Amino acid sequence: MAKKRLTQRFPWLVPLRRRQRVFCFYWGMRLDGRRYAAVRSGEELPRRAFEANSPLYNRETGWDMRYQENKVHNLKLAAAMLDGMLIQPGETFSFCRAIRRADHRVPYKDGLTVVDGKLTAAPGGGLCQLSNLLFWLFLHAPLTVVERHGHGTRDFPDPDGGMPLGVDATISEGWLDLKVKNETADTFQLRLSFDPEHLTGRLLSSAEPEAVYRVVNGAVTYCRRGGAVYEEAEVVREKIPAGGDEAAESQLLYRNVCRIGYPLPEGIPVIEKEKGARL
Repeated sequence: MAKKRLTQRFPWLVPLRRRQRVFCFYWGMRLDGRRYAAVRSGEELPRRAFEANSPLYNRETGWDMRYQENKVHNLKLAAAMLDGMLIQPGETFSFCRAIRRADHRVPYKDGLTVVDGKLTAAPGGGLCQLSNLLFWLFLHAPLTVVERHGHGTRDFPDPDGGMPLGVDATISEGWLDLKVKNETADTFQLRLSFDPEHLTGRLLSSAEPEAVYRVVNGAVTYCRRGGAVYEEAEVVREKIPAGGDEAAESQLLYRNVCRIGYPLPEGIPVIEKEKGARL
């Protein structure tokens, strides 16, 4: 049996531990030597680097739909802090830092989130949908990913948003962040908007892109270990010169491993692995 953390043994310590982690989290950013993106502009940059949208509502969670409505509320609060943000040459974008005070005037509502490995409802739940979308945009630009964390568990099927498997970026203030650095000579800008069913993200640029990017899955396999099913998905990015059709280079970005918390569709093969075997 795994040893319980101190905050699991004494839950009343959780708020104190959280405040400590958040303080160290942001203080560390002040000392790390990076220049963080903080400027927002209502004037759009002239070129479009990439655009994508994400369905707002997932009706396959098994939870009351009010948590989906609450998630949309949370997304709109956070998106208001990000819309128009510039990522200038030499700057680093931090998702947590950028939305830090999004709920300062209007509080977040309870949305679905994972706490200690379990799906639950908590204030601010659902913001990972926004970090997922931003990560997808960033993968289609010459930005350098500084920090990204995948979800360890997927408890319900994702609505079809056109993204390959394993392209996600979970965040947890004080613990996990999504960061990218602009090491180019161009400025990039985030634009976010909502319609009744979708969140749309656009990544704009100050100059015409020299290349476009295509992000696809390599090998995708499913295995069972210790009674749990895991998805292993290779995420590959192809770089295509502007105006061309063929990829000039192809790069394996990472291999994502995620536990699947719902029954897979029939016909998907699952490899049996011994408990303790490496995934």
